Amino acid sequence: MSDNQKPDKLPPSPQRPQRLPQGPKLSRSLLGWVVIIGIGLLVASLLSEHFSGKQQQITITEFWNYVDNNDIVGTIRVETEKIEGELSDKVPLEEGKPRKFYVVYRYPTDLTFQKDLNIRLKNAGSTAQVEYPLPSWWKGALPSMLLMIAIFVAIWFFLFRRMSGAGGGAGFLGNFGRSKHRVTTKEQSTITFNDVAGIEDAKDEVSEIIEFLKNPGKFSRLGGRVPRGVLLVGEPGCGKTLLAKAIAGEADVPFFNISGSDFVEMFVGVGASRVRDLFKQAKDSAPCIIFLDEIDAVGRRRGQGFNGGGHDEREQTLNAILVEMDGFGSSDQVIVIAATNRSDVLDPALTRPGRFDRQVTVPLPDLQGRSEILKIYIDKIKTGPDVDITRMARGTPMFSGADLAALVNEAAIAAAMAGKDFVEQCDLEEARDKVRWGRSRKNRVVDEKEREITAYHEAGHAMVQCLLEDADPLHKVSIIPRGPFGGATFSLPEKDRYLYTRKYCHAILQQLLGGRVAEEIFCNDISSGASNDIAQATGIARKMVLDWGMSEKIGFVRYATDPQGTLADIAGKDYSNQTAEVIDAEIHRLMDIAAEKTRNLLEEHRNTTEKLAQALMKYETLSANDVQRIIDGKTLDKPTVNDLLASEAGKSTEAETADKTPPELIPLPEITPPTTM
Repeated sequence: MSDNQKPDKLPPSPQRPQRLPQGPKLSRSLLGWVVIIGIGLLVASLLSEHFSGKQQQITITEFWNYVDNNDIVGTIRVETEKIEGELSDKVPLEEGKPRKFYVVYRYPTDLTFQKDLNIRLKNAGSTAQVEYPLPSWWKGALPSMLLMIAIFVAIWFFLFRRMSGAGGGAGFLGNFGRSKHRVTTKEQSTITFNDVAGIEDAKDEVSEIIEFLKNPGKFSRLGGRVPRGVLLVGEPGCGKTLLAKAIAGEADVPFFNISGSDFVEMFVGVGASRVRDLFKQAKDSAPCIIFLDEIDAVGRRRGQGFNGGGHDEREQTLNAILVEMDGFGSSDQVIVIAATNRSDVLDPALTRPGRFDRQVTVPLPDLQGRSEILKIYIDKIKTGPDVDITRMARGTPMFSGADLAALVNEAAIAAAMAGKDFVEQCDLEEARDKVRWGRSRKNRVVDEKEREITAYHEAGHAMVQCLLEDADPLHKVSIIPRGPFGGATFSLPEKDRYLYTRKYCHAILQQLLGGRVAEEIFCNDISSGASNDIAQATGIARKMVLDWGMSEKIGFVRYATDPQGTLADIAGKDYSNQTAEVIDAEIHRLMDIAAEKTRNLLEEHRNTTEKLAQALMKYETLSANDVQRIIDGKTLDKPTVNDLLASEAGKSTEAETADKTPPELIPLPEITPPTTM
C-alpha cells in the first residue's frame, strides 16, 4: 500500500480504544416531550368535561318548567355560564335525544337565582341536589394558553428548527456562512484539453499543475513546490473558465467552482465565513482545484472604498482569502485558480509570490487559434462542401471563443429556419455579420434620397480601402441596413495585427473618413451617418498622439490617463494647458491631413466612385471581386435584387399552377441510378 492510500478502517490499538456502539438517540429534547405531554393532558381534560356524555340544550324557560314539575333527578350543577342536569325517566323525549341537558345561562348576573331555585325545588318536592362549584381560573385561560403554545410550537418547528438544521452547528446564521460553491466530481469532469483550442501557450503553462496533482512526489523529491494559486487573465469569452475545467478534467480531481460575488452577502462577516468553509471542504477533498471566477468582485485593491476603513465586507472577504492561502502547507494538494479580466485593480497582496504567484494570460485567439476553435464547433453541426474554415478565421479578427461559438450557433439556426439540409458558407458569413454588427433589416423601408446618400457613403469607404496599399483587403460592401447602421463595408484581414504602424493608422483614418468625404463631393451635403466613423477616427488620432508617440510636436511622451485607474487619475491630467492646446492641434492636424488625402483620392477616381455607388443602388451588396471589376472598368452580369424577387415570384406562380394540375398530368420525377466508387 502506498503512502497516499489510506485504509478504510484503522485497526484497534491501546492508544485508540474502540468505540462502543451507541444506543438510539431521541430526536426530541426532554423539554419538548414535557411540553407535548402537558398540552395533551390539558386538551384531554377539556374534552372529557365537554364531551363526557351527550347533552341536549334547553332554554331557561324549559328548565324552570322541569323544576316545577319535579322532572329533574340527580345533581344540578350551576356554573358561571352554564347549568347542567338530568331529566327523569317519566319525561317523554323524542327518540335519540339524551336525558342530560344544559342551559346557557349567566348565573352571577341573576342575584335571586339561588333563592328562587331552592324555593321551587322545595315546593315541587324534588330530591335533586344543587351544587355551586367555584369557578376554575384555568378553564378560562385555557384557550389563550393553548393558542400561545400553538404559536410557539409553530415558530419553533417551522423557523428555528429548520434554520438550525440547515445551518448545522452554527444555528440560525449558520446557513449564511456556508459556501455556495458548486462541486464537479471526478466522474462528472468530462472537459479535457481536447475541448480547448486557440490558447496553446496557456495550456502549456498550466500543464505542470496537472502533473503536480497526478504525481506530487515528483516535485517534493527535489524540494520544489507548485504555485499555490494561478491567476487567469484575459478578455471576456476567451476561455478562462473552460481552461480551469479542463485542468480538473485532465488531472481527474474534484472541481470547486464559485464566483466572487457569491461571497458577498448583506450580513457582515458572511463572506469570510464562506471562504473558510470553502477551503475547509477543499482540504478535506484534496487533491482538488478551487476555481474563483471573477475574483475582482472581492479582490480589489484595499483602501479604495468610500468608507476607507477595514469594516468593508469585501475587504474582510479578501483578508480571509489571503489568510487561507497562506495556510496551505507544502503537502496540501489544493490548487486555487482565479479568473479575471481586470487584473489591474487587484490588491498587490493577492498577486504576490506565495498566493497567486503565477499569472497566465489567456489572449484572444489568433488566426490559427480561430481556425481550431471553429473546427471544434463546426464539427458538431452539419456543413456543406463549400464551408471554408480558413476564410472564416480570416474574417473574424478580434473574435473571442465565445463569439465564435455564437457565430456557428447562429449559422445553424439560420440554415434550419431556411429549411436547408446543412450549413453553407453564406450562412456562416451572415452569422458573422450578425454577431459583429447586428441583424440585417431587409424589410426596412428606406427613403430613396437616404438610400442614395448611403450608397455614395459606402462607395467612398470601399474605394479608399481598395486603392490604399496599407489598408486591409476589402471583403464586401452593402447598403442593407444592419443593426443601427444604414450600410457597412467589411474587411478581410490577411493576418492578425499586433503592432499598428504609422502608415497603417493613416490608412485607417482615410478609410474611415471616405464616407463623409464622398457625401460632400457627390451629394453636395453631409449627413449624420458618419458619426460612428468620426468617433473611431478621432479615437485613433488621439491614441497616435497621446499613447503611441506618432506626433513630431508631442514627441515620445505619453500623456494619456489610465481609464481604469483610480478616481484621482481619471479626474485630473498630468500636463499643462499649453500642452493640451498642442495635443488638440495635433489631433486636428492628423484628421485634416487624412480628410485632404481622401478628398484628393476620390476626386481622382470620381467616375469609378460614381459607378460603384450606382452599382450599390442596383445590387445592394457587392463582393470584393465585384468592386474590383468596376474599378477595372468591367461590367457586372449578376442578377439584380428585382430580378431575384421576380424569379422567386415566378417560382411561386409555377408552384401554384402545379398544384392545380390534375394528378394524371403531373410528370413523374426522373430517377438517377446511384454511382459507385
